[in-house]
Amino acid sequence: MDLATLIGIIVAWALIIATIALGSGALVFINGPSVMIVLGGTIAVVMMRFTLSQFLGAFKTAGKAFTNKSESAEELIASVVDLATVARKEGMLALEGREINNPVLQTGIMMLVDGHEPGVVLKSLTTEMNETVARHGVGQAIFKAMGDAGPAMGMIGTLVGLVQMLSNMSDPKSIGPAMAVALLTTLYGAMLANMFALPISDKLALRSAEEQTKKNIIIMSVLGIQEGQNPKVLEELLKNYLPASKRDAELPDAGEAAE
Repeated sequence: MDLATLIGIIVAWALIIATIALGSGALVFINGPSVMIVLGGTIAVVMMRFTLSQFLGAFKTAGKAFTNKSESAEELIASVVDLATVARKEGMLALEGREINNPVLQTGIMMLVDGHEPGVVLKSLTTEMNETVARHGVGQAIFKAMGDAGPAMGMIGTLVGLVQMLSNMSDPKSIGPAMAVALLTTLYGAMLANMFALPISDKLALRSAEEQTKKNIIIMSVLGIQEGQNPKVLEELLKNYLPASKRDAELPDAGEAAE
């Protein structure tokens, strides 16, 4: 579970709800037509920009903003160093029976065991990485589109409300409440964009960057093992992908990383 995402969303919404509750009451902030035009309109507009499968798949991708189940880069490097040590001591075929949790790394190692040329291995793993990044990019784009469309639909709803209000000016006492209802759509649009869609898009971009880094580690690792690089040399090369503050730290035990 990614606590940063969860805490951020809970605190942001709690602050708004508390502010509303301490003011004039929650009921004045609830309006069905405003919710319909902002939420329904945003969904409709975003669906126009993407295919239905892409749109529905984005909500599955959004789960990555709340979870972080994949192994860390440090754990991945530890696993790779262990594999490189086995390959150097016992030969490439000794890797065939090894348990590897990372499916991309497992694919690369199996290609080595099968004797594929370095160019074939590089092309296969690079293509897999590029396709994964592209899929993640669609999810990010969809939530960013929601962040763009939400405030726009809120403004449209406000303008509709203002037109309706100005067309019926016979009762001056109704102008204030009508104006409040008209402004609610702007509020809803801003909340949808800034308290949900855009933060999710940014977190997915962060997850995608982390995933790309780990796939680059895998590509360099598999090619290094195929070349017969010294495990210690390979470890130092792979540590360049880590933040400077973590490069001198001891890697986790390979057995723990594999669990």
